[in-house]
Amino acid sequence: MLTSEAIKTRARELQFDLCGVAPAAGFRELRVLRAWLDRGYAGEMDYLARTADRRADVRAVMPSARSVVVLGTLYNTDRPYSTEIDDPGEALISRYAWGDDYHDVLGARTGALRDWMTDRHAGPLETRVYVDTGPVQERVYAQQAGLGWVGKNTCLINPELGSWLFLSEILCSLPLDPDPPGLDQCGTCTLCLDACPTGAFPEPGVLDATRCLSYLTIETKGAIPPEQRAGLGTHVYGCDVCQEVCPYNDTAPISTDPVWQPRVLLDRPRLGELWLRSDAELRATIRNGPMTRVRVKRLRRNLAVAIGNSGATEAAAALGDDRTAVRSDAASIAEPLVAEHVDWARDRARRR
Repeated sequence: MLTSEAIKTRARELQFDLCGVAPAAGFRELRVLRAWLDRGYAGEMDYLARTADRRADVRAVMPSARSVVVLGTLYNTDRPYSTEIDDPGEALISRYAWGDDYHDVLGARTGALRDWMTDRHAGPLETRVYVDTGPVQERVYAQQAGLGWVGKNTCLINPELGSWLFLSEILCSLPLDPDPPGLDQCGTCTLCLDACPTGAFPEPGVLDATRCLSYLTIETKGAIPPEQRAGLGTHVYGCDVCQEVCPYNDTAPISTDPVWQPRVLLDRPRLGELWLRSDAELRATIRNGPMTRVRVKRLRRNLAVAIGNSGATEAAAALGDDRTAVRSDAASIAEPLVAEHVDWARDRARRR
């Protein structure tokens, strides 16, 4: 017989750090998405509006769903937080992007758990697996499954593991025994809201994505608005500040899983060194990792802005000041999108 406890035991064997079960229900928190979209906080992420109705209840995705098995995987590696780094020449990259693509890794592991569930259950069983790709509001179901609570920075926080967690889930047609939901333990703390470099939280628990560094460096397809470039600092891909200052991450456990360890060029990278790499080298570095989402062209765009902000001599020197020079091994620099940000960075560096 397939039980919640048996699933949790198997999940641990498959390297998941957390596992809980939530009912497949239309929780009140799921309806907040529509109001958030109406306030324009999604920016260019049009896919959220297109799938808003489906995101309001997992039963709109899989009508037979009775339970949601939610899984949490720790990805915190043994490297300093960006808020601990006082070096303007270092490129800041969100730690979730240092290693292999979590969609692929967790897709395989979650799929293995789903296959085990199917084999273990004697009767018919419908399931569906998601890893941050489908129309499922993962954090809401994670809280309802007892994995933690959604904090004021909109991240899921577990009282023992902190918030460095990847989430994945299995929609299941069986009425499994649910776990009690997680309870909010943020209290009166506002460290995450106060530390946001761009003031992207108009109120606790609400993120204006259009002001978030993760959105600006990852989701923005075209030019980064000039008035927002200085706020990027030396962030090249994403931002972890609101998690780094969270007290629950002060003593967050370290993962030694090889798949989350930083790749060579992403391990405490220098802005100038990354800029001088060829397109082929950058492409190889981000291949099969989360950073493939921006590809080389937008990575160059972000690097140019970070170099312009850094004030580091070696970074500015790597960028150079010759507007006509074309590197044969870095054709992306000549792309109009990149070239415009390079010109901005050179002007800013000169003014500094």
